Amino acid sequence: MGINQNVLGLVFASIHDEAIFDLTKNRTMGSVPFGGRYRLIDFPLSNFVNSGISQVGVITKSNYGSLLDHVGSGREWDLARKKGGLHLLPPYSHTSSTIYHGKMDALGNVWSFVEHSNADYVVLSDCNIVTNIDFRPAVEAHIAAGADITAVYAKGYYDQSRGTSATIFGIGGDGFVNDVTINPPMTGSCSLGLDMYIMSRDFLRRIVKESISRNRTSLRKDILLDRSAGYKILAYEHKNYYSKIDSLASYFQANLELLDTAKRNAIFAKNAPILTKTKDNAPVHFGLESHIKNSLIADGCIIEGKVENCVLFRGVRIGKGSVVRDSIITQAGVIGERCSIRNVITDKNVLIADERQLTGSVGYPLFIGKGAQI
Repeated sequence: MGINQNVLGLVFASIHDEAIFDLTKNRTMGSVPFGGRYRLIDFPLSNFVNSGISQVGVITKSNYGSLLDHVGSGREWDLARKKGGLHLLPPYSHTSSTIYHGKMDALGNVWSFVEHSNADYVVLSDCNIVTNIDFRPAVEAHIAAGADITAVYAKGYYDQSRGTSATIFGIGGDGFVNDVTINPPMTGSCSLGLDMYIMSRDFLRRIVKESISRNRTSLRKDILLDRSAGYKILAYEHKNYYSKIDSLASYFQANLELLDTAKRNAIFAKNAPILTKTKDNAPVHFGLESHIKNSLIADGCIIEGKVENCVLFRGVRIGKGSVVRDSIITQAGVIGERCSIRNVITDKNVLIADERQLTGSVGYPLFIGKGAQI
């Protein structure tokens, strides 16, 4: 099966914006910075390309300026092509000037693009899962099982007290889903949906048209939960490491988990690289009094203080005598001299003056917004 010829990848860049509103006030979920030099959209785009999927549509919603700047023509992902390639899809339809309210609504808005793609199968993915996945065996399993929908899931832990959004699958011995719950009143191990779905284009066309005619907008609530429809939903288990970003605390934890060599290698595999927009920055400059321990430091940084268990993005500066621990300092952040920083997330272009002490906690990291000066 030539998967690159007949599979279309669709990325929802804005579906989970409300989950980490601090970071998505001025950008979409897809362009949230991650892991020192990446954006969240890099993961689904790279997974598609590494799976041989060369037709990709990115469905936007609002605040997508930084996303357009980052993705550009798709050249970094080898998606700048005359046939197929990368397409950025607007949030409005040709017949309506209203922004979509859910995935089915969004698919209705961009259906002319899907229809003209000549794809036999469509893979849908959000931007809130950081992982490395090969969709080829999942598509093959979908075809072999004769399923209407294949839902990708992983074994995970769900805690209702965190108040985060989750789709939990009950799976029968035949591998098909026999129960679907959204945010159930439970805590414990479960089969956690990863917001990745595979369908044939013909089946997707049918449910999109039905949804539009009945004013249904949600894939989860109106399609997966509709047991009366009798859809055959195959459960496909993803066994590689993943992290789900559904709160500021989980974003903080997912970044810091990259300091674990095994988890980092599971995501950034040599045979399936995560690609991103390249920038020509100088190498990291380490001052004579600098001390670095267990940290990811991107190019262009100038470190003159002490850094432990941190993720530093491009162009960060740490002043002399400062101690930064368990923190995420995003692009072009400047921390002055003799500062003490712990459990802090700074957005882009934050300036922290000399002799400041800032402390959050693991569960509630202190967040400092874009361009702030303290």
